[in-house]
Amino acid sequence: MDFAALMSKEISKAKNGSSSSDQKDTSNPPEKKYVRRGELEAARIAAYNEEQERSQREREERMVQKRKLDEEEAERRQEREEKKRRLAEETRKKREEEEAAKERERRKRLGLPELPPTSENDAGKEEGEEDIPDEELVEKLREMDEPARLFGETHRGRLRRYRRLVQRSLTPQQQLSDGPIPTTLELVPEKDMKIPTTLPKDMEGRKYLFRQLASYFNMVLGEWELALAKRDISVKQSLQGRQAYNAMVQSRENMKPLFRKFEKVDVDDSLLEHVVEIVHKAQLRRYVDANDAYLRLSIGKAAWPIGVTMVGIHERSAREKLHQSDQQAHILSDEITRKYLQSIKRCLSFAQVRWPPDDQLQIMG
Repeated sequence: MDFAALMSKEISKAKNGSSSSDQKDTSNPPEKKYVRRGELEAARIAAYNEEQERSQREREERMVQKRKLDEEEAERRQEREEKKRRLAEETRKKREEEEAAKERERRKRLGLPELPPTSENDAGKEEGEEDIPDEELVEKLREMDEPARLFGETHRGRLRRYRRLVQRSLTPQQQLSDGPIPTTLELVPEKDMKIPTTLPKDMEGRKYLFRQLASYFNMVLGEWELALAKRDISVKQSLQGRQAYNAMVQSRENMKPLFRKFEKVDVDDSLLEHVVEIVHKAQLRRYVDANDAYLRLSIGKAAWPIGVTMVGIHERSAREKLHQSDQQAHILSDEITRKYLQSIKRCLSFAQVRWPPDDQLQIMG
């Protein structure tokens, strides 16, 4: 074999080896060294969606299981309630039968005639309570914005509570009057607000007096509020303007306990006498005299103890003046009394400005 044939044979062998390796490379492509960001994002989204679907399936399975357990628990609870109700009904019937048997035995022993048998429907009609199904009763209570069931409440108790609520709703409520301080008292017109100088003895006269007092104070507070509303906007927003408005609002709030006493006809005579005197003098535009009556009402005439008052064991001549009950200072009674007495004084000060006196000597300082 010559050299040319040998070389051609080797070259052909090398060509066949390279072609087979190319075929292997094309059949098994090598792994990529670099991955695109879009491919990574798509793979992440696919994994996330798969995880969400799996979580949703597990959640639905848990919900189905929980719903099934709840239904089973509700059925068991209903069975227990039904059993408890049945046992209670049987116990009640048994107790009623025993009581009826004892009553028959007692009447037989005493020689009394036997009572006619009464059915449950007749007993319910005698009580005046027609039974309402429990579901309908619960719906009616919910429509009235009341609790459907109370702790330990039976069907009979629920029915009685519903009837009490219905009876309360049918009862006419007292109407509140219009004014700065709403009250159940019937206000009188301005021409009938003239306060007498003495307290009436009968109850009807005292009620009418309370209506007059409530009407007068409501009129003064209304005029006060109207006068403050008519001020200029710059005056309203000033410090003095805001203080004046706050004083009016505070007086209106502090006088509400006095109005509640008027409604209940529960005012002490010693206090009412001075209030009547203040209002009477204010209606006559004698504001100095009204202020004197207010001072007698607030601080009283009792001697004020100054220094040491209990020295020695012997009673002194002027010591009893320190403890006179008829000259007590009402402003020291309690905080509520102090507040509405000060509100009366503020109303008196405004009335002096709104209805000035003819006599300049009757202007308070």
